Amino acid sequence: MKRVFCLGLAVLLGIALAQNRVLVAATTNEPPHLNPAITTAGNVNTVAGSIFNGLVGLDANANPVPELAERWEVRDNGKTYVFFLRQGVRWHDGQPFSAADVKFTFEEVLLKFHARTRAGLEGALTRIETPNASTVVFRFANPYAPLLRRLDNIEAPILPRHLYQGSDPLNNPVNQRPIGTGPFRFGEWQRGQQAVLLKNENYWRQGFPRLDRVVYRFIPSTSAAAAALERGEIDYLWGVGGADIARLRQVQTVRLERNPAGAGGSYCVNTLVPNLRNPYFRNPRVRQAFYHAINREFILERIHFGQGRVARGPIASTLPFFDPNIPTYAFDVERANQLLDAAGFPRRAGGVRFQIRFTFAPGNFGSLGDVLKDQLRQVGIDLVLEPLDFNAAVDKVYIRKDFDLGVASLCGGPDPDIGVKRLLTSRNIGPIAFSNGSLYVNPLVDALLDRAVQTVDNERRIALYRQLQQAVARDLPYFWLVETEGYRGYRTAVQGIQIWRSNAFENATVGGN
Repeated sequence: MKRVFCLGLAVLLGIALAQNRVLVAATTNEPPHLNPAITTAGNVNTVAGSIFNGLVGLDANANPVPELAERWEVRDNGKTYVFFLRQGVRWHDGQPFSAADVKFTFEEVLLKFHARTRAGLEGALTRIETPNASTVVFRFANPYAPLLRRLDNIEAPILPRHLYQGSDPLNNPVNQRPIGTGPFRFGEWQRGQQAVLLKNENYWRQGFPRLDRVVYRFIPSTSAAAAALERGEIDYLWGVGGADIARLRQVQTVRLERNPAGAGGSYCVNTLVPNLRNPYFRNPRVRQAFYHAINREFILERIHFGQGRVARGPIASTLPFFDPNIPTYAFDVERANQLLDAAGFPRRAGGVRFQIRFTFAPGNFGSLGDVLKDQLRQVGIDLVLEPLDFNAAVDKVYIRKDFDLGVASLCGGPDPDIGVKRLLTSRNIGPIAFSNGSLYVNPLVDALLDRAVQTVDNERRIALYRQLQQAVARDLPYFWLVETEGYRGYRTAVQGIQIWRSNAFENATVGGN
């Protein structure tokens, strides 16, 4: 009897340990697919970040660290980069990883469909060479300073050539059941409920991951997700709603950690995207009036619960490239009304000057629509709310261009060429998610973007980007609202979380295992 009891106890203990090697994470937006090379959408990177690798990773201070490339050399004053690939890496289906995968991914996918990578490298990168299976050479016409910081698995995830060659990357069925080189491999996807990733037993980083499974639950309501964390039903929450922060701070089993980034970069700016081909937004006075009519301080305090800063431009105020002297467009209803009168849009019956459709995803920007509608009513603009599913809103604004005003959380990296350029360069106008959505064209801005990225001296680069900000502030191709600073929440039993990475769980453990 004693032996049976001990065996039973051992079995129960084994089950408990196995359960502790499972981490349950929650996110509010279910992705449409799991191919992060064709989109910069945060909901895709949230899940796919654990499946794929880049040539280079980034540490907590955004410094490059080896990943698929174990080392590299910068030659010709920054015009040539040579990457020496890690040996013995295999795709999740067992096929060997090689330089051919890197070349294919950049030439056939990233440079065509990834908004940030395309905007940064198109016109700058002259060619990619693969002298052998373990070496990749990037050649530029001019020095290209930010390359190493745009090669992680957010900006440049490497895809398996043998599964994508000869196909349409946007519609390849592998997007739904991805094959990567990362610490976790695809398990199953229950639409509307959860996606399950399994431990990659042959991961190139020996001893990792420590978890057997990661379960991504899709919980559309931020308050419901926070309640699930509080009850211990989930272990990790990608974004804690402002209304839940104070309560969760009092929960002893929950830890909140401030994170300035979304899954898509080192900072994010909630930004209104006007269609500059709209007859109203085409008028610069209307754009100025629109910005003056928006009370961004109110939005920061009431919607974001004071988490972040009022935004003034495309470059975050926390970066050294930010120009503190750009125009502010302070909240001023009287000035907004004067500008709209001068623009030739008088109030009609009922006090309305014109209507603007606002296309947005309620899960991300639910209360923003109501706040903007109230604020713009004061200057005679009737904001018609058009709430859509996140993926449908992205399609309507960025792919079909059938919109007046959109909104996005636009994330960027530590260098303005990563994240900012894709919004402003005229070369990035097209049916690409989170690209130049406003359809903005300014030859001076294009030239400044190109000159800045070719300049190695950092002080000169700062001067060029500050000149660019002055030009963009005059044009107002976007309305920047808030530099967001949110919180990630997780149970105190979880250790080893690296919240600055889209692959946050490679080193994670639950309950000490």
